[in-house]
Amino acid sequence: MFTDSVELTVSSGKGGMGCVAFRREKFVLNGGPNGGDGGKGGDIWFKCDNNTHTLSHFQRKMHIKADNGRPGEGSNMTGKSGAKKIIIVPPGTQVVDTETGEVLLDLVKDGEEFRFLEGGKGGLGNTHFKSPTNQRPTYAQPGQKGETRSIKLELKLIADVGLVGFPNVGKSTLISTVSNARPEIANYEFTTLTPKLGQVNIGDYESFVMADIPGIIGGAHEGKGLGIQFLRHIERTKTLLFMIDLASYRDLKEQIDVLRQEVAAFSEKLGTSKYAIALTRVDIIAPDDVNELVSSFIKMMDLEPSKHSEFDFDKNLPYYIQETVDETLGYDREKPYFILPISSAINKNIEGLKYALFNLVQSDRKE
Repeated sequence: MFTDSVELTVSSGKGGMGCVAFRREKFVLNGGPNGGDGGKGGDIWFKCDNNTHTLSHFQRKMHIKADNGRPGEGSNMTGKSGAKKIIIVPPGTQVVDTETGEVLLDLVKDGEEFRFLEGGKGGLGNTHFKSPTNQRPTYAQPGQKGETRSIKLELKLIADVGLVGFPNVGKSTLISTVSNARPEIANYEFTTLTPKLGQVNIGDYESFVMADIPGIIGGAHEGKGLGIQFLRHIERTKTLLFMIDLASYRDLKEQIDVLRQEVAAFSEKLGTSKYAIALTRVDIIAPDDVNELVSSFIKMMDLEPSKHSEFDFDKNLPYYIQETVDETLGYDREKPYFILPISSAINKNIEGLKYALFNLVQSDRKE
């Protein structure tokens, strides 16, 4: 089960009460106060762990508490401190204040830990209150209360490339072809109901992560379809791959315009991300029609087909690619890095797509 948002109440532990005690030993007359301090309450910590990828294990834990400190004891013995409570979350989790909406923590790196709430201090024992005028204090401090806070955990998956397209456009087929992800694939819309991550290997030592989210429809940023619920998962990506279905009943211009408008309306940052375009399902369209459709799409984007590519794109099909990914050498982020006709079913241009995307991802990593 995938859960990407959950509300919790978290409480640090209360400090233990100080002790009221007096020294009582044989041959010791009128022993003074020796009550120990209470133990400190347990802290609340958050830890980022790659071994978990969902927030579903929090659904039945609506109130998470750290242990209280133990009371102090005689002979100046301090009570045991409460154990800290470590809340383990997957990378990409944000801790948000429920009331104000403020992002309190943003956990993205495996192994990083943050103390979120500090436990209450233990109360002082009566030994601290002795004085020349009060040699038999019968008072000790109560422990301080812990902190309680209502929070929301929101998971934003971390990927290098985010796939964006209408439902049933071939996103799941592509990610299953190029990566280790195994999403459900079927010939109906909204087969993807939860985001999927896949690692795309480039040779033996290089790779990038691709994210497949449920299909976007017009009005997604306003809550229509499943879009707004999962658009947050590509908000961290710097590179978007818009997937346009050549065989769809939707007009090609309508597809790219709606997708770009929805992404930009959801996030200003996403609206200025580097992007590329894949024209899918060339295998079910006649070759002459494919050439005409792709050429007209490239022209519609006010671009001209390219004549050569370092990524060995199929020369029998028109395509467009910028000459560089370096903005100092002429890369224009207002334009797509490439427009490429592909077919995951027959592996048409898939290898070239992988290496071209990796080239774009590498440029982002250097920035």
